[in-house]
Amino acid sequence: MNTTAQASQQGIEQDQARQKEVLFGRLMLPDQSEHPFQISQISVDGATILTQVSVPNDIKLVAYIDEIGRVEGKVIAQFEGGIALQFIANESRRKRLEDKLTYLGDNDRKAASQRRHDRFEPKDNKSHITMPDGRIYHCEVIDISLSGAALKTDIMPNLGTYVMLGKMRGRVVRYVEGGIALEFSQNLSQASLTGKI
Repeated sequence: MNTTAQASQQGIEQDQARQKEVLFGRLMLPDQSEHPFQISQISVDGATILTQVSVPNDIKLVAYIDEIGRVEGKVIAQFEGGIALQFIANESRRKRLEDKLTYLGDNDRKAASQRRHDRFEPKDNKSHITMPDGRIYHCEVIDISLSGAALKTDIMPNLGTYVMLGKMRGRVVRYVEGGIALEFSQNLSQASLTGKI
């Protein structure tokens, strides 16, 4: 990696103040192919993107980021499981991006305080996952809280996929050993938690 790329990458890594906990999107490469991704770090300068697609340095591409929109960027570094992207934006687009990141960051801080719920192991851990196409798979609930759950399952939906766990709608936010972790679309109430799965 050249000195300019190293400096840009360090800037992206150091500017984590305005960063959403989980952001998803898709990359559009010069050949018009699209690939899903998850962002691990983001700032007005660029983002660290987790993706299975390999993109050489200096390639320009378009990223469609959920809750932010379309951004253009150039690949400045590669690592196992992802790439570092430096955004290409004029002053007005940069200002709009900064405003969106500030808004998301403020909302995340509020949500984070609401999501700090104890997890527990349910007495009956048998449940099922319903995929968007209606297919149903058995699973085991490893642990659950008001805001999410970790599941043992043989299926591995893409990150960002919305599924139903019993009667609860949630999004796949990460993979865990032997399964997946969900973030519920709406926090459960303490009273309804045990009756939902």
